[in-house]
Amino acid sequence: MSTLYLQIKDDILKKIESGQYKQDQTIPTELELASYYQVSRPTIRHAIELLVDQGYLEKRKKRGTIVCKRKLEQEFTRIIASFDSQMHQKGLSTQTKVLSFHKEKANLEIKEALKLTNDDLVYKLVRLRYVDNQPNVLVTTYIPYNLFKEFKDIDFSHVSLYDMFNKFNHPVYKISRLLEVIKADETVSDLLNIEKGSPIFYFHSYGKDNQQNLIEYSISKYRGDLNSFLFDLSKIDN
Repeated sequence: MSTLYLQIKDDILKKIESGQYKQDQTIPTELELASYYQVSRPTIRHAIELLVDQGYLEKRKKRGTIVCKRKLEQEFTRIIASFDSQMHQKGLSTQTKVLSFHKEKANLEIKEALKLTNDDLVYKLVRLRYVDNQPNVLVTTYIPYNLFKEFKDIDFSHVSLYDMFNKFNHPVYKISRLLEVIKADETVSDLLNIEKGSPIFYFHSYGKDNQQNLIEYSISKYRGDLNSFLFDLSKIDN
């Protein structure tokens, strides 16, 4: 086998990166690749396994080996910026579909998250965010009604929530996030166009303005197959 499998691995990778093998496309079978490269099937299998381990290929029942979708490196874990602005900086198009937007009485979970009293109201804003025409993240946001009564007439399918926070003098100054990984239920899988039970990134986000008012509590469900997240860590000196 020597290093032939490495040469074949590199050649297949070039085909992926050049777009000859497109995302979500099934590549030729082991037998076809063995014939093309004039090597044994174990040599092909070794090359393919390396690309699977490196995240470029994925083996699926009934489909064979497919090219993995390239993941977006999300930076909202280290910077404060709107979803649209982050995606546009990467040269990607975005679209927002507002699934619901209404005022309601805060339940216990929301009251605790936003430090509200028993009678306080919140806006509940549910948005499906698209990147390059693919559903990417489902976001449910709760906003204190008393601070943002003017929001009732805003169309958040075309307006950034963070821009509106700025406009009404409550810019987002600090955000705390809690990350979990869960399986998509039927509703979420239908909206994100993934299989039920697929892994998703589940973020709880608590946003404060520059006066330390809690102005948003968001629950974000990101597709696990399309997203990765960048964290910056610094050593704390003793």
